[in-house]
Amino acid sequence: MRSEYLFTSESVSEGHPDKVADQISDAIVDLFLSKDPEARIACETLTTTQLVVLAGEIRCKGVYENGEWAPGAQDEIEATVRRTVKEIGYEQDGFHWEKFEFINRLHGQSAHIAQGVDAADNKDEGAGDQGIMFGYATDETPDLMPATLYYSHKILEKMAADRHSGAAPFLEPDAKSQVTLRYEGSLPVAATAVVVSTQHAPGYDQGEKEAELHAYVKGVVASVIPPVLLRETEYFINPTGSFEIGGPDGDAGLTGRKIIVDTYGGAAPHGGGAFSGKDPTKVDRSAAYISRYLAKNVVAAGLATRCTIQLAYAIGVSKPLSLYVDTHETGTVGDDQIEAAILSLPELGGLTPRAIRTRLGLNKPIYRPSAAYGHFGRKPEGDFFPWERTDLTDALKAALG
Repeated sequence: MRSEYLFTSESVSEGHPDKVADQISDAIVDLFLSKDPEARIACETLTTTQLVVLAGEIRCKGVYENGEWAPGAQDEIEATVRRTVKEIGYEQDGFHWEKFEFINRLHGQSAHIAQGVDAADNKDEGAGDQGIMFGYATDETPDLMPATLYYSHKILEKMAADRHSGAAPFLEPDAKSQVTLRYEGSLPVAATAVVVSTQHAPGYDQGEKEAELHAYVKGVVASVIPPVLLRETEYFINPTGSFEIGGPDGDAGLTGRKIIVDTYGGAAPHGGGAFSGKDPTKVDRSAAYISRYLAKNVVAAGLATRCTIQLAYAIGVSKPLSLYVDTHETGTVGDDQIEAAILSLPELGGLTPRAIRTRLGLNKPIYRPSAAYGHFGRKPEGDFFPWERTDLTDALKAALG
């Protein structure tokens, strides 16, 4: 590794237009899974000025069967979408939860996709698509996440909490953050730059109100990033000036357009598949979650300080095509030994799509909270964020002797 370098990650708030779309899509996933744990969902969302459009393919008992909507199902979908936008906080002239036009273009899942995914006779359930998925963990932070992304998320989470509580009434929902850290070896030693752009109430782009906003943001940063890292920090707060027009009114939003924010902030490879709007038969989602689970448990078990894991699948095929482990020369045992140990664990069931869902309990309405501030590095609580558990460490160590 280089002895010294700069690295940067960004995050976006729950009110960013792409994240509004992600949360709507995952609210639909949760709605359908709450009615049918075997539902099939691929829900894409478009948001723009006073408009939300849903498109995609679905199959769900009690909602959409045999090409027909159940009575009241479309009304429930619309109510779910409007409630999601209301909870984010949009009541603006250009985007209001109660006033935007809503268009539902969801339709039935392709029979040709279904025949590859569904279990039948002696055939196990296959993967919902082909693709490669990556998981990553590093000991830079307590949550075993890259520090640049960890701090970027935490800044915006704190600002959103203050907006919702009324502690910062001048904030509006749309915001972005970016943190640059200087590393010496594998450790961050200084935050050289912090960027925060936040939508704000009128008047907070000049004079005393602008100074109040800047002071507030610097206080949030100081509450998130350790003081020892802030001794040489350059701040860029709303560097373009005014930011009153935001959210879907300021820029169209689409599901799945923030995949680096959702994962590791660029610190690890990405297979290219988005998560939100997809049921867990889609390995874009479930295999990315199990890859993170495995990488995190490898690091938590003390087998490495950094770990990248790749899985690959073919549509309609249950068995993964490949498993790759890279501990970046930080491992206490060989990477090939870790690969063999993972594949030998009966509790992982060969990493088939059904085994992944069973191990992590993914056929539940648990997804909307993951659609803002990252799918990884979150606290596992109850059924939520099960891929963040570190309950595989003993089994891994035992398998390695």
